[in-house]
Amino acid sequence: MAKTQDFTGVFKDMMGAFPVDTKAMEDTFKNQTALAEKMSAVAIDAAGKSTELSAKWAQDTLTKLQSMASAKTEPADYAKAMTDFASASAESAAEHMAAFAEIAKKVQTQTMELVLAAGKDMSEEMTAAAKKATNDVTAAAKKATAAK
Repeated sequence: MAKTQDFTGVFKDMMGAFPVDTKAMEDTFKNQTALAEKMSAVAIDAAGKSTELSAKWAQDTLTKLQSMASAKTEPADYAKAMTDFASASAESAAEHMAAFAEIAKKVQTQTMELVLAAGKDMSEEMTAAAKKATNDVTAAAKKATAAK
């Protein structure tokens, strides 16, 4: 049987020749998870507010429907009750849709603020990483030149 070569030492040497800044990777991971947490908080808050608004709208509609469904003494009262219900429902729909639009507007604003802040943070991190890499390469070049 042929004996397979052990490449463990080769890979260790190769990986040692390409140092990786794990601190930068950790910082990037932490920043990404923090951004994800903030974005999730915005989405969950909006979902909660939308749910509350939907429940309130449904409750308002049921209340108006109950007054329409009550027995009337005159036939004309049924027509009036239907007209009042339709009018109140249209008004309620407009109010609730405007409230949903406000929730969406707030989500959009918060999301843009988070994205812009994250972009600024990433830009600063990349600048710092580039400066560090430049300094490391310069130091290595000086050391190599001095060794000759």
